[in-house]
Amino acid sequence: MGIGDVRRFNRTVTQRIGALSDSYMARDRPLGQARVLWEIGPDGCDVRLLRSRLDLDSGYLSRLLRTLEGDGLVEVEQSGDDGRVRTARLTARGLAERAVLDRRSDDLAASILEPLSERQRARLIAAMGEVERLLIASTVDVSIADPRHQDAQFCVQSYFDELAERFDGGFEHARSISAGVDELTPPTGLLLLATLHSEPVGCGALKFHDDAPAEVKRMWVSRDVRGLGLGRRLLTELEKHAAANGSAVLRLETNRNLTEAIALYRAAGYAEVPAFNDEPYAHHWFEKQLKS
Repeated sequence: MGIGDVRRFNRTVTQRIGALSDSYMARDRPLGQARVLWEIGPDGCDVRLLRSRLDLDSGYLSRLLRTLEGDGLVEVEQSGDDGRVRTARLTARGLAERAVLDRRSDDLAASILEPLSERQRARLIAAMGEVERLLIASTVDVSIADPRHQDAQFCVQSYFDELAERFDGGFEHARSISAGVDELTPPTGLLLLATLHSEPVGCGALKFHDDAPAEVKRMWVSRDVRGLGLGRRLLTELEKHAAANGSAVLRLETNRNLTEAIALYRAAGYAEVPAFNDEPYAHHWFEKQLKS
């Protein structure tokens, strides 16, 4: 399954970048504290967003921030009128420390590349980019969500906005075949929500029809994470849920301007069929036989 390969890679990387040292970049603090300083940045950062970006336990992040505050590098203050929202900001000393860490990080990157030939450097940089994309893809969480939740509503509205931008003549969801929150709530349907660092980045939904084929609805992936295979992952998860619900066939319709979606459906084994509904925005209708 490649478990040993992943572990060996992790050991090599942590050793090469100096993550094992308690004095990362020879600055008398470990990598975790240095990373928090970098993420706070010159403009400051909400603590909630900081925790989400770094996938850190709230208690551990609080301890890191207290240590950095004690060193005079960070100040944590209430943000606006909401006492529950706190913002971390770098002090003058913190900005200076971050600048040193930036320079030394550049030096470390240069030391990794310097011994390699031009061809090896290009290979390493390309491989790093691919690894980064795949690691981000592995971080995305996909799960059933309440379609009334604000994150689900954000994704659905983003889906509507993109359709309005890409369709000839725009898009009015009131004219489209319905897929309201009640229809996307079990047992009549469901909605899958994709999140990255607790932020919504995609969705896909199903409508169930007793013995009739189930329908795929509301397939959307944020532009920020396209190219990571999330659309295919959402579609595969929807197929599993449809089969588990007893559906033998899965159907969907789409617009001719959504060329990426059409390519995805065809690659996933969907066959184009005659129109099975009167969706005014559709030009292509697809279905797939599901494995029981």
